[in-house]
Amino acid sequence: MTPDSLRNRVALVTGAGGTMGRAVVGMLLGEGCHVAMIDIREDSMAEPVSAAAGAARAFACDISDPAAVRAAHAAVVEAFGPVDILVNNAGILSNHKVEATGLDEWRRVLGANLDGALFWAQAVVPAMKAQRWGRIVNTSSLAAKTGGLTAGTAYSVSKGALSALTFSLARELAPHGVTANAVAPAYVRTPMVTEQLSEAQRAELIRQIPVGRFCEPEEFAHAVRFLVSPLAGFVTGEILDLNGGLLMD
Repeated sequence: MTPDSLRNRVALVTGAGGTMGRAVVGMLLGEGCHVAMIDIREDSMAEPVSAAAGAARAFACDISDPAAVRAAHAAVVEAFGPVDILVNNAGILSNHKVEATGLDEWRRVLGANLDGALFWAQAVVPAMKAQRWGRIVNTSSLAAKTGGLTAGTAYSVSKGALSALTFSLARELAPHGVTANAVAPAYVRTPMVTEQLSEAQRAELIRQIPVGRFCEPEEFAHAVRFLVSPLAGFVTGEILDLNGGLLMD
């Protein structure tokens, strides 16, 4: 086994039924991990679970509900054992700007994009600390740094707060062998881009992105692979930009 091996690690991925989540799950399975797939709808995860021959299992969970997270976590531990790798990938998009953002939408977006990451971190951190090894990767966004080029107020704020949560976890957990980082992608080729943006918006964005295209889901998964690597133990509190040069800082 190489020093960079993830074989037999237990990984948990939220938003696992979506395009980016599936890419991360596929990467982790390819590395020999046991993968707990978390999504609000179990049927969205049926295909990768079927193909994984027992190495992946699906758990339906509303991650904005702390009781549901606790129950799902208990089921994951029963199935696979303690979680070594947490990928907080679940999220929902809102394009409404400040005056059009209602209270229900605000709470729904922050519940999915921020609260769920906190609840899952609270669930898995005790075991990570006990074994003195763990990896937490949060899916932030370019919107956290720009205020949202096309994304709305609630989404941009939720991702900014998720970056701050990443810093807080990194600071607290570093002495325990646990790292916390985030990937901040921009315009990954998912339904958020292909269906929720107009053709004119997509064309204008591609014009602005120096590499001249959208990010592929597998490129996002590759960035996650680096951050969860055993050899990335000296990287913590980092927000890894994945935006094709759209923002350089």
